[in-house]
Amino acid sequence: MTETELVVQREDHAGQGRYVIRIAPGLEAEMIFSKAGDGPMVITHTEVPEALEGRGIASRLVKAAVADARAGGFKITPLCTYVAAQFPRHS
Repeated sequence: MTETELVVQREDHAGQGRYVIRIAPGLEAEMIFSKAGDGPMVITHTEVPEALEGRGIASRLVKAAVADARAGGFKITPLCTYVAAQFPRHS
């Protein structure tokens, strides 16, 4: 698995969605969120397959959400413990 294979996609469905990296058929990493109107994006869950932990995959999901927040002018509320821990570590 190379960096170029880690493509983050955003899926939105009526106020809820996810950022996902499809690693192989049936194998994906995801970060779940909700967003209502102009309110913050509330990130509730991040999951990476155990065999792929420690490779920066979850970090790529967070970076994609932060880039969208900056571009869209909205805030992120991290309820997911992983994302909440990443915010103070990375400006």
